[in-house]
Amino acid sequence: MIVKRWAKYRLDKTGQTFPVFYVALALLFGLPLLTFLVIGSPLSWETPALKGFNFRGGIAVIPELTALLIALSIYTAAFIAEIVRSGIQSVNYGQTEAAYALGLRKNQTLRLVIIPQAMRVIIPPLTSQYLNLTKNSSLATAIGYPDLVAVFAGTTLNQTGQAVEVVAMTMAVYLTISLVISLLMNWYNRKVILVER
Repeated sequence: MIVKRWAKYRLDKTGQTFPVFYVALALLFGLPLLTFLVIGSPLSWETPALKGFNFRGGIAVIPELTALLIALSIYTAAFIAEIVRSGIQSVNYGQTEAAYALGLRKNQTLRLVIIPQAMRVIIPPLTSQYLNLTKNSSLATAIGYPDLVAVFAGTTLNQTGQAVEVVAMTMAVYLTISLVISLLMNWYNRKVILVER
């Protein structure tokens, strides 16, 4: 945020752009990596080794998680790609031509002209898609992956025997997650909305 403000100040004063994205990437990944190396690399890799009749060590990725990850990723990515495509196409081509006429390069045109206008169209359906993703993750129970529904409706219900309370807790958790997503997306939508004078 500070680098972005400084870059905007520099742009206003000198007319020169500053690579904020690359600096942000360097700060986001380089600084933690540098800290990791300075404190002596406290993590170690554990490679799986065949011991007895099975492998020991490493990370065990269960097939249900892989199936859930692939299915939800492809399904949601298709919808989000269509939302983004339609949002970008909703911007009048005259805006692109005007940006080129001002001397902006393609990446600057996309970043400074097209995407800010397209976000006004993209955010509302994208909010719905994120909420759908949250709710669709509960289908993991159907393939045997222990998600929230399986923990609440399975384990907790079997141990307590109180169906109404367990279902109410499950609903409350999903409601909380959905409301947090809605609040964040609506806050962002209010930031990018066109304010008329």
